[in-house]
Amino acid sequence: MGFRLPGMFTAKQGAEAKNVPKGYLAVYVGEAQKKRFVVPISYLKNPSFQHLLSQAEEMFGFDHPMGGLTIPCTEEAFIDVTSSLNSS
Repeated sequence: MGFRLPGMFTAKQGAEAKNVPKGYLAVYVGEAQKKRFVVPISYLKNPSFQHLLSQAEEMFGFDHPMGGLTIPCTEEAFIDVTSSLNSS
C-alpha cells in the first residue's frame, strides 16, 4: 500500500533508486527500518524541516549509516511535517 504526496515521493527500487532529480535530495527516514524519500530542496529553508535536520545532526553528526542523510524520526512524523510543507 502506498500513497503520494505532492512534491515528495519515495524512491523506486533498483537502479533508479540512485537517481535524484535536480532540485531534490534523498533522505532516509524511520526507526528500525529506513525508507528512502526524495524531497524538494526548498524544504531545507523551512523551520520544521530544519528541526528534523538538527535531530539528525545530534544523533549522527556527519556519519550517516545509510550513506545518505538519515533523519531519526518515525515515518509518520516525517510525513506529517512534509505534508504541512506541501499544503503551505
